[in-house]
Amino acid sequence: MRLPPDSLAHALSIAAAALGKLRQGTALPQAVDGACQGQPGPVRGAVQDLAYRATRWLGSTDWLIRTLIPRPPAEGAANLLRVALAQLLDEPPPYAPFTVVDQTVRAASADPKLAHGKGMVNGVLRRFLREQGALVAAMQADPVAATNYPQWWIDAARSAYPEAWQHILAAGNQRPPMVLRVNPRRVTVDAYLARLAEAGIDADRIGEQAVRLARALPVAELPGFAEGDVSVQDAGAQLAARLLDVAAGQRVLDACAAPGGKTGHLLELADNLEVTALESDAARAMRIRENLARLRQTADVCVGDAAKPDTWWDGRPFDRILADVPCSAAGIVRRHPDIRWLRRPADLKALATLQRDIVRALWTCLAPGGKLLYVTCSIFPTEGEAQAQWFERHLQDAIRLHAPGQLLPAAPDAAQAGGFVPGVSSLPVDHDGFFYAVFQKRP
Repeated sequence: MRLPPDSLAHALSIAAAALGKLRQGTALPQAVDGACQGQPGPVRGAVQDLAYRATRWLGSTDWLIRTLIPRPPAEGAANLLRVALAQLLDEPPPYAPFTVVDQTVRAASADPKLAHGKGMVNGVLRRFLREQGALVAAMQADPVAATNYPQWWIDAARSAYPEAWQHILAAGNQRPPMVLRVNPRRVTVDAYLARLAEAGIDADRIGEQAVRLARALPVAELPGFAEGDVSVQDAGAQLAARLLDVAAGQRVLDACAAPGGKTGHLLELADNLEVTALESDAARAMRIRENLARLRQTADVCVGDAAKPDTWWDGRPFDRILADVPCSAAGIVRRHPDIRWLRRPADLKALATLQRDIVRALWTCLAPGGKLLYVTCSIFPTEGEAQAQWFERHLQDAIRLHAPGQLLPAAPDAAQAGGFVPGVSSLPVDHDGFFYAVFQKRP
């Protein structure tokens, strides 16, 4: 049986295939891209939404499958059930329950490998709907099922933040807002908010240059996006360029720069900056060039390893260095829910070693009196405060300056309260998790 290409059953089937790739170790964006090859844009959008919801609920759906099915089902059937159950668990539900059941059974029937199990799929989903309240209540006794994080991640968050770990995990399970950075060289925040209102787009200000949309839109529908008036960037990430305190004429290095959001922001904040944007991956370096072209900005985009300056540095010291180093990305799981399932505890130790190697190497490139900003998009102290303290002890002539330190993800309820007041508020009201530390080299 061939599924109509515009049907939910078709999208469910492809999303299940993407989830299968994720469970084999493929990052979710690449998993979705691979599963959606040859599919039109609307289908890809539907698959992406289904797959991301399923990934956020993976702990719960795994528990439900273990509880409702005596023997482990085939992986294809299990992935289809994971995607379907996630749609039934989500609030608000994206589809009517009877529609999810009907379309999931149709998806199973259309797959020769799953057709014999369509009765099992139908029975599991209908039983879940009959017993949903009791099942969800029982699920709370299992930490992984209740929080939708692996146990090691839960333990690490609880150890680091005994009073706030539940809030942190809950914030990471929310759907992220679409946040824009307004380019002050082209338009003021107030003027851009007025343009959005005129276009019927609801938005509010949540940071110095940050505007949060009430609902996500394709960038092609944003006024002035193609002309460089705005960029898409989390409000917490927008702090980086400002903390670096750039001034006209300085020589600046943006290490680990792709996709170029922070590079563009630096160039928006000061005139005549001599910026080098460093990236180890040539394909990702192309993204930097594309983003800068849209912003009508220029920088020296260089392909090289930040930990090995002798392969790319010309020997001229930098006045400012932005070290946005590779990390676990534990602070941005609301945007990348697959991270929690792909990371392993051993990754944190390896990343901490890499972070130290990069910062020590970059420190040799910094001019006396210059500043280096250390950034991770993580919530784990081993990548944040513990590293900052290590740098204080081991970087020659380093002075640690004031910076926000650990920025935890905004609570879902707090993110909606109040607003950003220029000149009064110092931090955005809705953001991902980041760590910021600034070091100055003694003159």
